[in-house]
Amino acid sequence: MNAIHCASPPPAPFSLPPAKGGGIGSQGNRLFVFGVGFVGRYVSNRLLKQGWRVSGTCTCPVRKRELEMMGMHDSFLFDANKNELESLHTLKDATHVLISIPPLSGCLGDPLLTLHHKDLQSTLNHGNVQSLCYLSSTMYFCGAGVYGDCGGAWVDEDSAVNPATETAKARYAAEKGWQQLGCELDVPVNIFRLGGIYGCGRSAINTILQQKSLSIEQKMREMKLYTARVHVADIYQALCASFNLSSSSGRVYNVVDDNPAPREVVFDFARHLIQKRWPEKAIAFRAQDKAEDAEFSQKSRKIEGEKRVSNARIKKELGVRLLYPSYKSGLENILNSMYDNHSQLQ
Repeated sequence: MNAIHCASPPPAPFSLPPAKGGGIGSQGNRLFVFGVGFVGRYVSNRLLKQGWRVSGTCTCPVRKRELEMMGMHDSFLFDANKNELESLHTLKDATHVLISIPPLSGCLGDPLLTLHHKDLQSTLNHGNVQSLCYLSSTMYFCGAGVYGDCGGAWVDEDSAVNPATETAKARYAAEKGWQQLGCELDVPVNIFRLGGIYGCGRSAINTILQQKSLSIEQKMREMKLYTARVHVADIYQALCASFNLSSSSGRVYNVVDDNPAPREVVFDFARHLIQKRWPEKAIAFRAQDKAEDAEFSQKSRKIEGEKRVSNARIKKELGVRLLYPSYKSGLENILNSMYDNHSQLQ
């Protein structure tokens, strides 16, 4: 089979906030993204197409060139542990700031705040910034989930946090740190606790088709009863909805779908979709994957971190209607987009 690419999911059904100064352009909305990864790139690409000026940071020259080709002409190679904040000359003009840099091992909180607090304060203290958004995590297996192990109970944003690992403690400290900076600047700070992120190019379907070997962490998820997930398109629309809350003092939001399903169920469904569309691909992988999973399961310890994460607040307060409320609709969209794009290339 030839390489198969994925078309973009439909845009989120949200109108974005009116541009500061009256019109979109040099005097309009300007987003700065710290850490343009999977989510940051998705958000940046869509806002660029809507006339926003977007700039951001990455740590890889190859990624920098990709961002420039995407239209992000102000992209910066930046490492909080090595570079000075003054090199980011567009940050002072930003109307919205998205922070998507994970905490580092051994660093209590966000390295940006730990090393550059005063510089951030002075750079952003010009009255331009309307919103700060920090991407946090509900995920236990990445070591960053702030809720910890809840024995499978439902948790929401008012539930007690219980960060069990050093990374989770650093993540929670980063949340508090950005909230404190927002208070100092009198700018609302919204914390988005994300589930496992998937989308075009990053899903169970891609893992199966690309014959990727699963990491130990991924295999351990096979034992979990509940795993919170969210399609990147729904993260985007939650962020856009928060931009409309100009009077907000800042909130914590769980951004997850409605169906905290086990990894095994999700991968079985992905194999089913693939087998219907490309029978020769799915059959070859099913036996291989199942054998590896069974062997690992026999050696695995009891899995901790069980919880079900509620998304009621993003629906009630942000008005979000999930584009992909379940892994089923998300994976079906990804496969259909891949198939449609592949057919057009024939």
